Amino acid sequence: MLIRESSARPALVELDDLARNDLPPWLGKHEESLREIVEWASSYLARPHPEVGRKGHVCPFVKTSMNRGLFYLAVEPGIPKNSAETAEVLRVYRDWFVELARQYGGAAQYTTILVLFPDLPAGRVAEIIENTQVLLKADYVSHGLMIGEFHDGPPAKGGLWNPEFRPLKSPVPLLAIRHMVPTDLPFLQDDPEQLAEYRRRYG
Repeated sequence: MLIRESSARPALVELDDLARNDLPPWLGKHEESLREIVEWASSYLARPHPEVGRKGHVCPFVKTSMNRGLFYLAVEPGIPKNSAETAEVLRVYRDWFVELARQYGGAAQYTTILVLFPDLPAGRVAEIIENTQVLLKADYVSHGLMIGEFHDGPPAKGGLWNPEFRPLKSPVPLLAIRHMVPTDLPFLQDDPEQLAEYRRRYG
């Protein structure tokens, strides 16, 4: 488990913490959600799916992230007032992500942080998760990062290779942070500033 004493969000859970049943008491009540997401990531994101419309795993990076110990989970308990409040919380994880990635050299592209919101009531999941992603996307892109929204709605965004497929379905509401990669162009090309940032990085 990674601890950041200076932060109000003090811990990133590693897969080994769950394997050792080594969670602090304040995280214990969310253990089921954490394990559920790890299972989902292993059995869904890190495997092929017949509806994706292309070869390979649903997410090309998750399996390597998990295998290299660069896959982290955080829990944000409680119910935020609105998506603006949630966006402020996520800025902390953005900065922490950047700090971690600097340590990993060439493996940094596989760093992943999933921030879980297990207490969100069903009627507010789409509002909080999707609106927060919209609020933060430009800021994250300016740092060379991507932020993705996942919940069991699921979000209406279709897959790149199969528009009928809804790839962003997860059993616990969450926001996922990862590095921008060259194949992210389709997610950025409709916004001139985000496209300019992509071109600055990848030409």
